[in-house]
Amino acid sequence: MKTLNRTFATILLLGVVFILAGGIIGLGLAPIAPLLVAIAWVVMCMRLTGVSFKDAQAALIKGIEAGIAPLFLFLLIGAMIALWIGTGVIPTMIWVGFKLINPQWFLPTALLTCALVGMMIGSAFTTMSTVGVALMGIGTTIGFHPAMVAGFIISGAIFGDKSSPLSDSTNLAAAVAEVDLFSHLKNLMWTTIPALLVSLLLAFVFGLTGGHSGNLAAEGASLTNLIQPTWWAIVPIALIFVTALKKVPAIPSLLINVSVTSLYFLFSGHSLTTWSNLVVNGFKTTSHNATLMALLNRGGMVAMMDTIMLIMLALGLGGLLSNLGILRAVMNPLVSKLKSQRSLVFATLVTGIATNFLVGEQYLSTMLPGQLFKEDYKRFGLSPLALSRAMEDSGAIANYLVPWGVAGAFASQTLHVSVLAFVPFTFLALFSPVFSLLSALTGIGLRQAKEDADQK
Repeated sequence: MKTLNRTFATILLLGVVFILAGGIIGLGLAPIAPLLVAIAWVVMCMRLTGVSFKDAQAALIKGIEAGIAPLFLFLLIGAMIALWIGTGVIPTMIWVGFKLINPQWFLPTALLTCALVGMMIGSAFTTMSTVGVALMGIGTTIGFHPAMVAGFIISGAIFGDKSSPLSDSTNLAAAVAEVDLFSHLKNLMWTTIPALLVSLLLAFVFGLTGGHSGNLAAEGASLTNLIQPTWWAIVPIALIFVTALKKVPAIPSLLINVSVTSLYFLFSGHSLTTWSNLVVNGFKTTSHNATLMALLNRGGMVAMMDTIMLIMLALGLGGLLSNLGILRAVMNPLVSKLKSQRSLVFATLVTGIATNFLVGEQYLSTMLPGQLFKEDYKRFGLSPLALSRAMEDSGAIANYLVPWGVAGAFASQTLHVSVLAFVPFTFLALFSPVFSLLSALTGIGLRQAKEDADQK
């Protein structure tokens, strides 16, 4: 394939940005339709350069193929949420939360709980879809704004994901930069810990001034009387941690959990028809309590289909932009103009964030800056650990802030809050690139290549 003209590629990308931003933010449309228009725009524009429809189709399909694993994962998570509600796991977690949590400390508690769970299991998605769902129910019931609760849950889940050796995104960043995983995790703390501390401080501030009812006992009394806690809740929760510790991949781990929970559901006296309806269509409570209905009527594979459609389109668009050389045509000339370590780190962060908004895919947004700038980090005397950190502080995190991003769409669907609503409260994702840039500007925590040489 011939090299794409930079000016043409830039105009094409600006058109994509205009379609997405104008449709989603300007007109308030759901992301699916603007994504479809953006795909058509790219295909037609590339046809003008001589790219056949067959090649464009191949590039689009290749982009979707890269996301088959998370798409299947989302179906399993939808089934697991329904089963965890149907067998009393999430209701038990909500019941325990009402008994133990002080409203004033709810937001810090939610943040730290999700951070700790995420560190142990290495998956922000699983953290949000388990303890996150329960915490979401508690927080909204006692009067916190849903977007605020979602923001702190997601922030904690992101921190846990970034800090865990079991995390896919963390392993990817280390692998692309060709650095030791645990050295990467240690170096990542220069930016991740400050971002967590700022998030925690803001959680305390919002917790004291966030307008909650302040009377958890009164708000939760009617609900806890309607919820019957069960010893069974310990089993699927323990399974999540055991499979994580055994380093079982995400899909087999969730399959094990879904299978064990399904067996318990069936042996509890439910028919195969009831089980099938539960995992496919989600849980529907028989209670007429409005709050309980809002908390528990969720889950099921069908509930994930809007998210899966959105992600398939985003991955298809990403496949076109990357596999047809559009992103590289714009970026490569800019790379040669970098003059300092500061500008290099800044360019890495901007590339990771911008790629997320253009292609909506977390892994590609992490990999592309690494592939573009790896040699330049050597040229400027920076350690590859500096590269892996910048990749994760932008590419791996910004996806949660993108309405059509894989992570953003998943968080929105799971917590029932729109991405644009929770973005202002997702402080860990907002502050991580800020602290990464501050590290580059001040030199504090910016790993130099000579430091690697001195340790050998």
